[in-house]
Amino acid sequence: MSKAKVVLNAERIQYSLELLRALAHPLRIKILGFIDQHRSVNVNKIYNSLHLEQSIVSQHLKVLRSVGLVTTEREGKFIHYRVDYPTLQRTVGHIRQFMNNDESQAD
Repeated sequence: MSKAKVVLNAERIQYSLELLRALAHPLRIKILGFIDQHRSVNVNKIYNSLHLEQSIVSQHLKVLRSVGLVTTEREGKFIHYRVDYPTLQRTVGHIRQFMNNDESQAD
């Protein structure tokens, strides 16, 4: 039996870790869900509606934005956040694929 050659890309692994870490936090999932419900929302509406401190919401939005799960658009003095659906769908697809491969190897 021949061994398969594994090529690891350190940058892609680091990005994947940051992306999964961003999705692993329950409050970030809640914020993503809130943005999804409203399609486009500014930080004031997020922290007022979810009864959170503005600084906490801003920190979590920074993480979500850094991995590409949300995009921003400035309208006057407000920044509106939107879910980046292609990134989210691609990520969920990779997670499902990984989980399916893991289950098939357990047999």
